[in-house]
Amino acid sequence: MASMILLVVIVLVALWLIVEPLRRGQLADPDAARRDDLLAERDRLYTELAAPAEEARRPDLERRAARTLRALDGLPPAPGPGGARRLALGGLILAALVTGIAAVTVVPRWQLASLDASEASNVQAVLSLPQLRARAEQSKANADYMAWGKAAFDSGQYDQALTAYGNALKLDPRQPVALRRLGILLLTRGEQTGQKISEQESTQAALLVRTAAQLAPNDPESQLLLGYTLARFGQSQDALGALERYRTLNPSGRDADELITALRARLQQSDPALSVYAASCASCHGPAGGGGIGPSLRASTLTRNALADIIRHGQGAMPAFPNLKATDLTLLLNLLEGWQKAGK
Repeated sequence: MASMILLVVIVLVALWLIVEPLRRGQLADPDAARRDDLLAERDRLYTELAAPAEEARRPDLERRAARTLRALDGLPPAPGPGGARRLALGGLILAALVTGIAAVTVVPRWQLASLDASEASNVQAVLSLPQLRARAEQSKANADYMAWGKAAFDSGQYDQALTAYGNALKLDPRQPVALRRLGILLLTRGEQTGQKISEQESTQAALLVRTAAQLAPNDPESQLLLGYTLARFGQSQDALGALERYRTLNPSGRDADELITALRARLQQSDPALSVYAASCASCHGPAGGGGIGPSLRASTLTRNALADIIRHGQGAMPAFPNLKATDLTLLLNLLEGWQKAGK
């Protein structure tokens, strides 16, 4: 309904562009007063030049007449009777262009503006899919396959995304985006189709995601999909580390919040060392030791004795924990040493 109102407004403006020049008829001449003065001056000078009694003044009259003629030549031509018709025709052409462009661009974009960013992006991806698919199938170029795959993936057309990214990897097997997205699609294909995939297929799909994360370790989506993949294989600690890294790389990303919460709860229940860490350290150093207010404990190079001393007595902004039980301290130090060996 709103789009129809917008089109009506555009058409009314177009009609005004056509009708107004015709209604006014002869177009106004903005230089009319100046033009009339110069014409009158020219005619008066010509009359004086034609009079025999003015022979003595002829050189002066001729100079003045020449200046008047140059001034007339410098004015824009006066609109003729056909000026209104020409402007109306121009208005008709302009109106047709405006209406046509609005029909295919302004109205769709105005409609998309009522959607949120993700919905609008999905709609645009769906609309572009046929053209992108045709271009990729014709050119068989890597860039066109990747563009088709992105549009298909973003719009939820996963069968097309599988085909597009598969073809792109045949041309260049070291493309992180294609690797991780193809891997996660293969890994979750059973949920999409209702057909169970084999253990071998799951392992191969996970390998694609892992490879992508190795090729692009600082890409947020690499860590996000790696975290989901590791969680599916029961590797909760590594999954949490990948998802925490995703949150560090993309602070506004909320895609993994529920899984992160579930993994934290699962790990704290099953690992007493993580329970100690969660109670005393996680608020500053991050739930998985990756850093927060305090530095990353995974990147730390401190010895076991140095760590124990800092935990007991504090250092800088870090508070001391003198009342920590010896058994809990041992569990915590074992955990921190394991993280140091695993690294970031």
